[in-house]
Amino acid sequence: MQRRLYPGRDFRRAQNIDELREMARRRLPNFSFEYVEGGADDEVTLRRNRSVFEGITLQPRTLVDVGQRDLGCHFFERPSSMPCLIGPTGFNGLLTDRGDWHLAQAATRAGIPFVLSNASTVAIEEIAAIDGVRAWMQIYLYRTRQHVADLVARCKALELEAIVVTTDSAILGNREWDRRNYSRPLKLDLRNALDVAAHPGWVWDVLVPHGVPRFKNLGNLLKPGQDSVKGAASAIGQELDATLSWQDIAWLRDLWPGKLIVKGLMHPDDAPQALKYGVDGVVLSNHGGRQLDGAVSAMEVLPGIVRQLKGRVSVFLDGGFRRGTDILKARLLGADGVFLGRAGLYGLAAGKGPGASHAIEILRSEMDRSLGLLGCSSLEELTPDLIHDPVWRGLAEAIRR
Repeated sequence: MQRRLYPGRDFRRAQNIDELREMARRRLPNFSFEYVEGGADDEVTLRRNRSVFEGITLQPRTLVDVGQRDLGCHFFERPSSMPCLIGPTGFNGLLTDRGDWHLAQAATRAGIPFVLSNASTVAIEEIAAIDGVRAWMQIYLYRTRQHVADLVARCKALELEAIVVTTDSAILGNREWDRRNYSRPLKLDLRNALDVAAHPGWVWDVLVPHGVPRFKNLGNLLKPGQDSVKGAASAIGQELDATLSWQDIAWLRDLWPGKLIVKGLMHPDDAPQALKYGVDGVVLSNHGGRQLDGAVSAMEVLPGIVRQLKGRVSVFLDGGFRRGTDILKARLLGADGVFLGRAGLYGLAAGKGPGASHAIEILRSEMDRSLGLLGCSSLEELTPDLIHDPVWRGLAEAIRR
């Protein structure tokens, strides 16, 4: 009998993230799924983000008592149930109605932080009102700095823990497959318009309740009536600032008294700058393969940057995480935690909030099982000798010297 993924719609039957991905693909119209799925140019970096994990092989111990296992860790001295969190992803209102709210609820149920995207269709005030939520806010340093200052003021009023400033999108990447869905900017071509009509479940979920989703955190950045996903896209593009520099991080640091995290760092020469400008954390990221095609994966630069920053700045990363073992490999190479992007979105698209929770629990189960199979009871027991490859093991050992 030929192998195949579960072909139905019951997200609870999904065995892994790839199966949730297939359910999401079937439920969403093509243009919406392509926005989540696609990368830049030839998608070399998009593929590299996944293939890098195959080269890091593990060498487990045996005859070790692993009857009690604990995935718990700390981010900024506060506990997290496992070494991952839901990272910022925009336009989630095109996956399901109030998508970001559902994702935040899922993260809260799982006991991990949630980072709301600047390009969210749910207001940060609604997220902060969720009982027990650990909410962080992503921002872009747009040309209109008063908007940025106003958003920071909102975050201060809500007493949020952290701001995550994304720095790798000052120039928008070349996402050809996404653009092919449109006959002109923001106008779906006939094929995609008919495809939307062929997904009535999505139409009733996303478009019927409140119309085209509207941005809720862009405020004075947009003209009246241009706050819809369709109307705001061109305005946001014009606000991207190619002059962005570390001096702008200094400006933001003066405004924001909480934890400040810089997302998009990839070069080891940038690591000392994070220390110089007083940031509390960095996220190593190539933006999910959606910006510079041909860039290395965050996993490849992780050990070198951790070696420079370990103990002084928290180091996170994202890009291609689909298995619990992927997350454990990042911990072995020195990461404090992993930002989840597409993995959570596949669950959200397949089954709203419960689907997102299922995606998180799949990864939790895989991490717990793999931790035990490695012969470890906690994340602290993950040591370089568990890596088989000499090069990767050497990098992991260098971090601990």
